[in-house]
Amino acid sequence: MSQAVIFDMDGVICHTNPFHSQAFRQFFEKRELFPTEEDFMLHMYGKNNGYILSHFLRRTIEGQELLDLEDEKESLFRLIYKEQVDPIPGFLEFFHALRKAGFKTGVATSAPFANLELIAGKLDLFPHLESALASEHVSKHKPDPEVYLKTAQNLSLDPSQCIVFEDSFSGVSAAKNAGMKVVGVLSSHTVDELPVCDLYIENYLGLEVAKIQHLLNAKDSLIQ
Repeated sequence: MSQAVIFDMDGVICHTNPFHSQAFRQFFEKRELFPTEEDFMLHMYGKNNGYILSHFLRRTIEGQELLDLEDEKESLFRLIYKEQVDPIPGFLEFFHALRKAGFKTGVATSAPFANLELIAGKLDLFPHLESALASEHVSKHKPDPEVYLKTAQNLSLDPSQCIVFEDSFSGVSAAKNAGMKVVGVLSSHTVDELPVCDLYIENYLGLEVAKIQHLLNAKDSLIQ
């Protein structure tokens, strides 16, 4: 089958945002900063670490300092989450149904590859992925389409043959900018908080592969 489904990771494969919040709270408390949940909603969920750290530390964080601070925070996340890895309801069943139907699959995340190793490793996804890209593999982050265009190249497919599952404004924008159809996963945001998607889901329970096939083959989007 010359079609593929590409998944973001945080908020799409697993509902990790509460655990990222815990890690960032510990990280910022060490620096006597105390962001609210509203602050995280606006400036953490769906954003890359360069933006998040620069925003909350109120100065540009880049280069080696960014790498060091990112490693500190993501190490906290992995320590907190390593015994909590739990996919969004229905994900694994849907994922393996896609594979059985002949779809290629990939993961394209803005998180570090070590986080992808933790989650995809625990869920045994790697043997079933044709592409697995993380923040280290791109020079431009979402909403830039680079990670999705590179994934399409890895899959040897045109972007029009790919559909993306995303949960954030920047992620949906990246997929749309890549020329791909998008399923909005409403784990962190409402329909009104995302760019227009072709389909919206709360979780994967009851989601049929045939619906994704129909969506990819449809000339018009916005199939609900």
